[in-house]
Amino acid sequence: MKEILQYLFNHHTLSKSEAKAIMIEIAQNKFNVIEVTAFISVFLMRNITLKELEGFREALLQMAIPVILETNDAIDIVGTGGDGKNTINISTLASFVVAGAGQKVVKHGNYGASTITGSSNIMEELGYIFKNDSEMLNKDLEKTNICFLHAPYFHPALQSVGALRRSLGLRTFFNLLGPLVNPAKPQFSMIGVYNLEIARIYQYLLQKENRDFILVHGLDGYDEISLTHDTKIITKKGEEVYSTEDLGFDSITPESIKAGETTQETAKIFMNILQGKGTKQQNSVVLANAAVALHHTNKFGSYDDCLLLAKESLQSGKALKSLELLLE
Repeated sequence: MKEILQYLFNHHTLSKSEAKAIMIEIAQNKFNVIEVTAFISVFLMRNITLKELEGFREALLQMAIPVILETNDAIDIVGTGGDGKNTINISTLASFVVAGAGQKVVKHGNYGASTITGSSNIMEELGYIFKNDSEMLNKDLEKTNICFLHAPYFHPALQSVGALRRSLGLRTFFNLLGPLVNPAKPQFSMIGVYNLEIARIYQYLLQKENRDFILVHGLDGYDEISLTHDTKIITKKGEEVYSTEDLGFDSITPESIKAGETTQETAKIFMNILQGKGTKQQNSVVLANAAVALHHTNKFGSYDDCLLLAKESLQSGKALKSLELLLE
């Protein structure tokens, strides 16, 4: 590792094969905590390159515990995290709204590293038992239209650096890998990114695949459609900026979508929203993300149709029912 670190400290970057080899060795615990911390720190001082991200991703997918799901048109709704905004768990809430609307969701999540409460923290707090058995995940998907994949259960490397990431409490390149390494490889993915430079790298990487993607970035720094500002949306067909009005909503304030100070507080907000007790602003941001996700699959008509479907899912209790069935 010393040679690698010296090479990187001299402002060099890694090739795809070098990045892949190092990630495999990290997963195999070949380096001590100080060495891995130093390695991660390099990427806190500069952006990751496309080749490095490709190599790290390829290693994680190669080592992942395989998942065989009986669906070929599922979606993952996920964000990089690391935007420092401490919002409610918008992508996870949108996932249940989308599931309630009839679209299968394969949600890939993890504990919060640079935030207090990640999707896995919420699911665990609500009583969900993580699993990595394909048969059980398929049963969840059939019964509730959603299954939840806790990333460390599928990726040895993420497990080996989990404690280190939490102790650092900073956004690292592992934030960027999470949305790219769903072991179920769903056909559709809606990925929130915290800055446009990272969006570009994702775009180059994902353009090469047959699977479809949509990247969303709140132009005031959110890794989701926040409705606090305009949103840039990037697909294989190009990119466009949408105002909150374009998406069918009024602008909201950052304070109105803040998470709680603890996982328990955030879980309570989460349940309030699904139980129909969320504020107008909280509901709006969840519905906007859910509607864009539904529209992305090209199965539910126009965006306006998808927005109506998302509203019906939340207001009728179908989204809540998906969660309740998942927790049984």
